[in-house]
Parts: sequence; structure tokens; C-alpha cells
Amino acid sequence: MPSDRSLNPPPPHDGDTLAQARGDRWLPEPPLTAVDEAGEFIDRVGFAVLFPAERIAAPSMWEAVAGPDATPFATGMGKLEERVWGWKDELPRTGTAWYGKFLYKRASLLSPAMLAALYPGDGEPTDHAGLDLPDQAHRIAEALLTGPLPTAALREIVGDRARYDRAMSALQRHLLVTSAGVQAHRAGWPATVIDLTCRLFDVGGGTDHGYATARFADTMIEATPAELSRAFGWPIATARRRLAALS
Repeated sequence: MPSDRSLNPPPPHDGDTLAQARGDRWLPEPPLTAVDEAGEFIDRVGFAVLFPAERIAAPSMWEAVAGPDATPFATGMGKLEERVWGWKDELPRTGTAWYGKFLYKRASLLSPAMLAALYPGDGEPTDHAGLDLPDQAHRIAEALLTGPLPTAALREIVGDRARYDRAMSALQRHLLVTSAGVQAHRAGWPATVIDLTCRLFDVGGGTDHGYATARFADTMIEATPAELSRAFGWPIATARRRLAALS
């Protein structure tokens, strides 16, 4: 479990200099070309969304691969899009980075240290039982007790696509499940395999929100309570208090 740490806040930046400072921090040079480089990148920044989005300030795996000026899927699924899409399943399978819809409720990656600091359970396969989740989320977690399953099998357990999506989002927002590689098919795209987070990563034993807050503030250069609240899903008052504790 990572230890708590505080970081001295940097002097305030104006908009242009903050954008430049974030770019210097978030964009590797040269761009990433291999999955092991992607793992090192996530370990360095602590967290990243998979693809950039408007009104969301965060490192993105896409920009780390394609650069800040490239638009994802501008001409469909190209070589670089396939690279990012493949890494989202490979990184969790090797325990290098957690993947799911967490940061800003978007597809994102967390370093193992950040994951451990935020994980809400004891690191046991039954962690879901102590959390307030939709019934379908509990059913999915129980189905995974015997081992990882492809998404198609989990959707069959729920029986309804919309309820499955809500259940999976709830499990991922609580960091309970993640990708665990893919299952190849004779035709079409490989199916993502889902597994319990605690089987792939060393988690449990208590959160370390001080570390998570400090790591977020360090990577963001400057972080507001609103950004922290939106990123981690914390109440705004909680985010404000935890950022204030760093100074």
C-alpha cells in the first residue's frame, strides 16, 4: 500500500502556461510504441483517460501514442487506435495498469499504486457484498468468483444490455472489476474478458486518499476541488478538504 505524502502546491499558472506545463508532464517524447512503454507512462502519471474528451483535463493514452494534435477515429479504426484499444486489455492482464470506466466516468487507466490507494474493499473476491450496488452488479461479481468471463457471458447472466451496462459501470466505479485480456473468435473482434480486480492486483487493507489526492495534484500541476471531485467521484466538500490538507 503506498504511503501518504503531500506535495507543495506550485505557483499559479495562467491558462497558456498551465497548458504548456501539463503538456510537458503528460506527453512522452518520443510517443509510445510498445505496451511496456505504456505501462511505464501510466506508472509515471498515475492515471489517464483512454481517449481525450472536451471539458476533461487529464493525461490520455491516445495523446501519448499519437500526439496532442491527432484526432482519434477521424478515419475509422486505424493502426494507432488499434494500438490503444489493444493495450487497454493487455495492461490489466499483466497487472501493469487497471482499466475501466472510472476517471471522470470515462474509460481510463490507473497505475497499481493509484488503484491500491483508491480501492474500497479488503482485497477479497467477496468485496462487492459490502457495497451498495445494483442487484445485477452483485450477480456479475458472484459469477466472477470462479474465474474470469467474457463480456458476452456476463451479459447473458444479466439478460438486458442496459442493465448490464449500468451494473458494469457501478462495478468499475468501485474498482471491483477490470479487463483481463481478450478471447479470440473465428470471426469479428475478440471479446474482452472481465476479472475481479483483486485477482490481478495487490489491493485491499485500507484506502490512502491522501496519496491519491497528492498524486492527482502532482500530475495535474494545478488541481481544483471541482476537477478532483469529477475525476474520482468524491463530494465537492471532500475534494476541497483533501486538497487543502496538502498545503
